[in-house]
Amino acid sequence: MTTLHYSRQLAEFAANLRYEDIPAEVIERTQALFLDTLASILAGAATRPVQTIETVSKHMRPDHGPSEVLVSATHSSPFFAAMINAAAAHVVEQDDLHNSSVLHPAAVVFPPALAVTQDLKKSGKDLLTAAVAGYEVGIRVGEFLGRSHYQIFHTTATVGTLAAAATAGNLLRLDNEQMLHAFGSAGTQAAGLWEFLRDAADSKQLHTAHAASSGLWSAYLAQAGFTGASQILEGKKGMAAGMSSDSDVTRLVDGLGTRWALSETSFKFHASCRHTHPSADALLQVMREHNLAVSDIEQVTTHVHQGAIDVLGAVTNPQTVHQSKFSMGTVLALVALFGKADLTTFDQQALQNPAVADFRDRVQMTLDEEVDSAYPRRWIGKVSVRTTDGRTLQTRVDEPKGDPGNTLTRDELEDKVRRLIEYGNPTQSTEGNTALATKLIDLVWRLPELDQVSLL
Repeated sequence: MTTLHYSRQLAEFAANLRYEDIPAEVIERTQALFLDTLASILAGAATRPVQTIETVSKHMRPDHGPSEVLVSATHSSPFFAAMINAAAAHVVEQDDLHNSSVLHPAAVVFPPALAVTQDLKKSGKDLLTAAVAGYEVGIRVGEFLGRSHYQIFHTTATVGTLAAAATAGNLLRLDNEQMLHAFGSAGTQAAGLWEFLRDAADSKQLHTAHAASSGLWSAYLAQAGFTGASQILEGKKGMAAGMSSDSDVTRLVDGLGTRWALSETSFKFHASCRHTHPSADALLQVMREHNLAVSDIEQVTTHVHQGAIDVLGAVTNPQTVHQSKFSMGTVLALVALFGKADLTTFDQQALQNPAVADFRDRVQMTLDEEVDSAYPRRWIGKVSVRTTDGRTLQTRVDEPKGDPGNTLTRDELEDKVRRLIEYGNPTQSTEGNTALATKLIDLVWRLPELDQVSLL
């Protein structure tokens, strides 16, 4: 019996995907995700971890190059541009998430897509096509590695190398064999562990920086004849063997060319870990339905999946604003007290406000069988609220804000873009930030018309 070569099938799809193969609605969704990512990069540009990566890289990178470092409005090689932009894309926790793969594709796809597009003087259609290739590959590899992988490994860091390689490889017009070699080189560099959360360390930004740049590097190496393992994903000593106990190789080729997994990706509404969003939306809903004030709430129990407990359970007393975005109690405190958990509210209230700490102590997580069995395909939000007058109120949210079935409208997305740019450029005038946002919004919606993507 012939054994199917799943890595090869996936590589051939990534190598051969062309703009004409992609439905119009998928292209439009890709544009929206790119716009969301550019705004996330600009919002995170001035943060300390990103500035550290940017500063250190200056000693190693060329001063000039074809690709934009959006963080500093400078230019460098594709490798360093992708690295720094990817770090910034992920830091403010506003980039997208794909549910069933538990992957943040945008942060590891669009930075290499932009860097290589500018290096090769490619068109807007080329950029969008490559991004779709990266999403489709990355999502399937994430689904293939399964829930067990995510318990220890940050999927965006590990799977991100393959997504970035597919993106860059599509732009480089790698042939089938070269793309397979790019996957092999990318997969052998895959890394990223969740342990950083316990220490409030900066590793999450290193994760996306490394994934985007090493995936891009792998594609350029493959173009030059460098070889990689042909079964890096499903081989006896490949990624699944070392990083998963529940892998499913059929997920690697699930609906290639017919199921557009990119369209299943969610936008982030709250500026926090996506595991907190279903519960935050459910708490807001029960407070509205019953006209509850914060003083009416004695305790909140969030009924969650195991993945939420694995990631958020380590953060009981957050020490930094970024770490507080992985604290279920902090996120629920912000939405309860202020009706929102956006970037400014986190900065101003998450650590300084004693009322936030007080409410945080009233929140607990508990494993829920229904929620856990639906995860990661569906992220259900269920909360139980015990009130000070003795009532127990329960509610659920089946599609959190930002999910494909409850997505951001174009107006909501563009408003988010403006807010993110304003946040990332506090010293700029309102008029200047508005002009920049308008320019980026216009450019991204016109991408299919651009024969060459130059300076943004």
